[in-house]
Amino acid sequence: MSSSLVFVKLISLWLTCGILVEASPLPLETRLNNGLARTPPMGWNSYNHYSCSPNETIIHSNAQALVDLGLKAKGYDTVTVDCGWTLPSRLANGTLTWNPALFPNGYFALGQFIHGLGLKFGVYSDGGVQMCMTGSPAQVGSLDAQTFQSWGADLLKYDNCYSDAATGYPNTAYTPSKSPKPNFEVMSAAVANLSRPMVFQVCDWGVDFPSAWAPALGNSWRVTNDIIPAYRTIPRILNQVVSQTDFAGPGQWLDLDMLEVGNNVFTQAEEQTHFSLWAILKSPLVIGGALKDAATSISASSLAILSNSDVISYNQDSLGVAASFKRRWTEKGYEVWAGPLSGGRTVVAVVNLLNSATTLTVDFPDVGIQKAASVKDIWNGVTLQNVLTSYTAKVAAHGTILLELGGTTASGTYSAQDATISTDKKTTTFSKIYAGTTSKNYTAVLNFQTTSGSSSTISIGTTSYTLPANAKSLTATVSLTAGNSNTLSITSPVSLAFLTITSPSSTFYPSTSFSLVGSSTRTTCVSSLCKPVGSKIGYLTSTGSASLSISAPTSSTPGFKFANIYFCNNDIAISTSWGYGTNTRNMTVNVNGNVQRIEVPLSGRSSELYSAGLGWQDTGIFGVLLGGFVEGTNVVSVGNEGGDKGLVGYGADFVGMEVFW
Repeated sequence: MSSSLVFVKLISLWLTCGILVEASPLPLETRLNNGLARTPPMGWNSYNHYSCSPNETIIHSNAQALVDLGLKAKGYDTVTVDCGWTLPSRLANGTLTWNPALFPNGYFALGQFIHGLGLKFGVYSDGGVQMCMTGSPAQVGSLDAQTFQSWGADLLKYDNCYSDAATGYPNTAYTPSKSPKPNFEVMSAAVANLSRPMVFQVCDWGVDFPSAWAPALGNSWRVTNDIIPAYRTIPRILNQVVSQTDFAGPGQWLDLDMLEVGNNVFTQAEEQTHFSLWAILKSPLVIGGALKDAATSISASSLAILSNSDVISYNQDSLGVAASFKRRWTEKGYEVWAGPLSGGRTVVAVVNLLNSATTLTVDFPDVGIQKAASVKDIWNGVTLQNVLTSYTAKVAAHGTILLELGGTTASGTYSAQDATISTDKKTTTFSKIYAGTTSKNYTAVLNFQTTSGSSSTISIGTTSYTLPANAKSLTATVSLTAGNSNTLSITSPVSLAFLTITSPSSTFYPSTSFSLVGSSTRTTCVSSLCKPVGSKIGYLTSTGSASLSISAPTSSTPGFKFANIYFCNNDIAISTSWGYGTNTRNMTVNVNGNVQRIEVPLSGRSSELYSAGLGWQDTGIFGVLLGGFVEGTNVVSVGNEGGDKGLVGYGADFVGMEVFW
């Protein structure tokens, strides 16, 4: 099949992974504005450790522990009693009531006790005919909101069990007959009409893509099914959040579920990863471990993690912008997330996906940075100054290198102050120059401190150029190899100020140019979806692929090329979240026999149940460095080689491929 190529210059997508936005986050006017939760809520909740079996003694002791352990002073200020607190029947006047065997002094007294500690009181209810797991009484919207207010409640966590009438009110309905949104609209309106504001938390486990509608109703919303006491739950949740991070903001937060830190189910490194990612993604930080009861006390290690002031500050940062997914090295087993902080700082998390300890390097250009005046490595306890291009550290199995970068310089900019100057001051050697792709088509701009009244000869390596009289800059094309160790030596009679490097342009190869092989099929998508092509290739398996012969541009060099893979994946692990659901799909990219496997996260940004395309036509972008490119013709095949040996035999759907030559 002949190639129908689209030439694109997408510097904004250079060396990034993410989502090709099909639906924008809700504008501010359609978001709940009750003045609450301007930073993510923090506190403690009974469910993760005590399930639906709370009692007054448990709540008292853990609330007291928040104060005694210094956690209240760190910002954990709300105590929420989750499911299991009610009687099976309402009172004669229709109001809910507590189980006196569990809470002998009642909920009003419980609220007074919690408030007396300087804490806030969180309550739990449900939008269905019963509360989750406990078979407690049907809910009555506005009446219940008034009841909760009379008890002094400051926060309401609102669940979604027993809510689908058409299917007989099952405990959980992951594919309900209609959207759960109306159940939450009723209580959101009731809470909004109270005389005293109350934080409202939507908890529908990510059903019907609540990021599209919950910001108008609540201060936070659960974006995934429940966290479970096994580490595989952490990457599963993160892979679902990738496409949603830009929906978060002051007053509305993505809820990744309560923390398992302190429940003795993760290693110390795993707890650090869990806490780090929840914090920088701006999830509510709600402790789910037992702090103190008759049988249990939280460990010193877990307490130190929960108390880390730096990590908490990233979560509570006034800028209110969640970190986003940047890159994943599937076969090397690590990934990078990063996001902006107030004061021009950046937080970066380098996550070790391996089951063994390793040493990892983060290249700052992967997060848009070339140099950091300060680097703080939180979990390794290291602080450095003036770090150029990359940072390397050891990290435990499933651990995370968590960095705070300050005083940063934009990627591609190199100051002469960081270069080596020859003794005659004529040759400036820039080292640690980063290149995302092997190419001789990089653009270098030499910026000089002063001008010369006459023309000058400038040498970059062995190539000479003429700098015109009175010119302060010179543009040249240079060759760089993918990696962070390139060097450029520049000889000039005029002193250099700084050097900028711009990546080469790219060529986009749409899936419509690829030939179908084996089981693969082509689908025409709903108008405006499967961007930027409008169609995709699916059923990529061990025997089904998409193939294209690509002619390398005459100006290209052989070797490793950076590519953006445009894909669709909405294989959501809702019903499979308790087992080994991952929210990912594999793909392989074969370049002239060199196979690279990638594991892509979810790309869906619309309802998996009711939207056009069911989220399977929302495009994601996954960056990968591919080896095997040669001069002339390159045979590229996209599929899922070896997929028959994995958990999921089908790969993600393929929209197109962008190569930086």
